[in-house]
Amino acid sequence: MARDFKTIGVVGLGTMGAGITEVFARNGYAVVGVEVDDDGMERGRQHLEHSTARAVSRGKLSEEEAQQLHDRVTFATSMEELKDADLVVEAVVESIEIKKQIFKQLEGIVSEDAILATNTSSLSVTEISTANSHPGRVIGVHFFNPAPVQGFVEIVQTVVTEPSVLEDVSGLVQALGKNPVVCGDKAGFIANTLLFGYLNHAVSMYEQRYASREDIDAAMRFGCGYPMGPLALLDLIGLDTAYEILETMYRQGRDRLHAPAPILKQMVTAGMLGRKTGKGFYTYEHADSPVVVDDDKTPSADDKPELKHDIKLVGVVGTGTMATGIVEVFAKGGYDVIYVGRSEEKVAKVAQTIERSLDKAIQRGKLDEAAKDEVLGRLTGSTSLDDLGQVDIAVEAIAEDLKIKTTLFENLDEICKPGAILATTTSSLPIIECAQATTRPQDVVGMHFFNPAPIMKLVEVVSTVSTSEDVTETTQALCGKLGKVAVSCGDRAGFIVNALLFPYLNDAIKMLEAHYATADDIDTAMKQGCALPMGPFELLDVVGNDVSLAIQRELYLEFREPGFAPAPLLEHLVTAGYLGRKTKRGFRDYSNR
Repeated sequence: MARDFKTIGVVGLGTMGAGITEVFARNGYAVVGVEVDDDGMERGRQHLEHSTARAVSRGKLSEEEAQQLHDRVTFATSMEELKDADLVVEAVVESIEIKKQIFKQLEGIVSEDAILATNTSSLSVTEISTANSHPGRVIGVHFFNPAPVQGFVEIVQTVVTEPSVLEDVSGLVQALGKNPVVCGDKAGFIANTLLFGYLNHAVSMYEQRYASREDIDAAMRFGCGYPMGPLALLDLIGLDTAYEILETMYRQGRDRLHAPAPILKQMVTAGMLGRKTGKGFYTYEHADSPVVVDDDKTPSADDKPELKHDIKLVGVVGTGTMATGIVEVFAKGGYDVIYVGRSEEKVAKVAQTIERSLDKAIQRGKLDEAAKDEVLGRLTGSTSLDDLGQVDIAVEAIAEDLKIKTTLFENLDEICKPGAILATTTSSLPIIECAQATTRPQDVVGMHFFNPAPIMKLVEVVSTVSTSEDVTETTQALCGKLGKVAVSCGDRAGFIVNALLFPYLNDAIKMLEAHYATADDIDTAMKQGCALPMGPFELLDVVGNDVSLAIQRELYLEFREPGFAPAPLLEHLVTAGYLGRKTKRGFRDYSNR
């Protein structure tokens, strides 16, 4: 940092402004926090006091450090108090007019070399800077909530931001112990552009009654390891804030995926803004409470699914990773399993893999030897489909090829006893095609396990227009007996998880393709800014770009949504054979790892 920052101004002391104030004060800077009136100023003081008190109670700050922090902060209701500030961060409501008014007023107060920053999450920093006769000193510094905890900051440069301003602010953010990523002035920047498209898609899914709010949220938590489901996250962010961000992004980019779902506007108009009003997609104990309470949409305990079919003997077709995992899950769940492979060698490998898995569980103290023997004793391998004649449910886990699957279902229809459930683990193909290959479409259901099946808790239970309610309910109950979380949805491409996940991954590829940000910066933004377990490019290279492309094509063909068209860069990587970790080259090079 060439510039010497001593005093920091913060305009707006809501949750975000108070958090930014705390970040600077924690790091030894004198901070002047300004609010519009005494009430706002007092609320800001309380935000700061509550946050530091929590930090003290958790051992993150000592009483003495907390007091020193408070001593560095001055509260005011006049922006004239910012005259000595070296940097002023604006953190008021997302209104372009209010922000421009503040920046215009600041220009007559602060020194000529002071930097003016906006914490906007979606508005144009360039437009905000037009309020100043010296727009080169204006920059975006987008902290994430809660600012004292989140380590990621987006630094937004406009086409006129002075290089020294960018360099000094980047250095300052690093000195705060944060991880800055520099990006251009585009609505939503990196994190919100990718996050809010995904959130909006989840709202549309809920609005169409494709799945319940509980199932949509559970699917993303247990299927992707996300810390919160999309609808619960929207309640936390605030539906009014989400609507404004989406509206701004849509106005700038005209991407239909950012056009706010109609129900969002209805809920905002009705005052259902999420946690802050006590009601949003969920109902809360009271305004600003994180505690969800039952309402008229909460599933009743009486609705718990029951086994309508007697399930004792399970059949699994396939010997790959997914099939092997599913065999292990059923055997651990107490069911006798017959699994069928194409050769004795493949069949033997399944038993060997499961035995190794059980040995690892024993080493970790998760299983004892007696239990291992019981699980292995429930397994029967075969190379003949005819041995599935008496199973109560047959689960198909073979290659994602519709022709191969429909041929298998024709065979299972002839072999399996009347009333046996026929399940497919497909992640993207139409289940109704498999059902129509049989004379009993009412008995065919989707049972989409996630990889690795013994570890991942989620199973998507997918009903076609022909699936009987008894079969759906039995499959849901069976998942519960296996210790899995079952979510229900209809038979359309992607089901819940892939339909929400892969358009987001596709958007990340488009962002990289447009040279807006690097793969590393995008991954950092989503991991640190949104607390996701993996960045999009890390995940794509693990899943496989060929698999990702196939799923994205299925989504595009099903929904005919222009924004779902696979990114050309993804097509090119697959054509070049850069499929990810499995080929040592994908979005990154793994040849030396």
